[in-house]
Amino acid sequence: MSRGSTRLEDIAALAGVSISTASRALNDHPAVNDRTKQLIWKLAREHDYPFRRYMPAGPIGASGTIALVVPRPQGREGQLDDPFFLELFAGISDSARDRGCDLIVSHFAPTSFDDLSAAMTTSRADGVIFLGQSSLHPALNLLAQSSDTRFVVWGAQLPDQAYCSVGSDNLNGGRRATLHLARLGRKNIVFLGDTEAPEVQQRVRGYLEGLEQSGISHDPALLVPAHFTVESSEASVDALLARGIAFDGIVAASDLIALGAIRALLHAGIDVPSQVSVIGYDDVPFARYSRPALTTINQDTARAGRLLVSKLLDTKATGDMRSERLATELIVRESCGG
Repeated sequence: MSRGSTRLEDIAALAGVSISTASRALNDHPAVNDRTKQLIWKLAREHDYPFRRYMPAGPIGASGTIALVVPRPQGREGQLDDPFFLELFAGISDSARDRGCDLIVSHFAPTSFDDLSAAMTTSRADGVIFLGQSSLHPALNLLAQSSDTRFVVWGAQLPDQAYCSVGSDNLNGGRRATLHLARLGRKNIVFLGDTEAPEVQQRVRGYLEGLEQSGISHDPALLVPAHFTVESSEASVDALLARGIAFDGIVAASDLIALGAIRALLHAGIDVPSQVSVIGYDDVPFARYSRPALTTINQDTARAGRLLVSKLLDTKATGDMRSERLATELIVRESCGG
């Protein structure tokens, strides 16, 4: 059968079910089991069957729907309430609205290839944005090799990557933060963050390159793990101070981590920035209002949202699913001292 001429009875025949069952599946009827729904939705997409007309119309008649799926966080705890992800969500939401699309935030948190595949086949959306790679890079590569590639990922660009990702230039961001502290005369610079996360791994590489360019030897004791919460960061800095390890600068993997570090330093009677300079990452709104105001690396979440949505929706028209890195910018405020 030719694409675009598919009938409901054709979908039913391909699935080996009755026409009424196919119709109920397309309407997400509870009488049809999930496996059958997945199969029929997949067949409907593959044969360009206009099944959206069977779905309930949105309250404002959206021209399309985008699903936002968040994998189990790696390195970030409580990911959905992380201020940076709220900023990124706002950028995606604004862009989707500009394109006349609804945005659905899924409860589903994939942890394997089967989960990713299920997220694609059970979603009736026009495309899926995965917010973060977590440990799913190999599974996302495998998913990209399937016939259904209506997805894009916010995250790092990794070796042998077969799927499209949009993210910031983490390597340059980590390097710029480190070089700035070195130019201020800081010699014992901590990197504070969880290096299991792919994006943070690249920030660490930038940090190490910045040390090397500045002629500063890397001390492994200054590579300090911390999850993406104020509490975890504060505890990590408390432990660093308790071990008596000398440091005069901190490059944090996020603004939340930087805020926790500043809290720990101030509680210990250490002034920021005269004794220890601190630089965050993300430039979330509270960064400019903290005391001291936080020097940080800015990620352009509004542009990120536009890129994610346009790549997802315009792929059929342009065939362009090229990964892109967004430039990062050092925003100098009070917490680094210059």
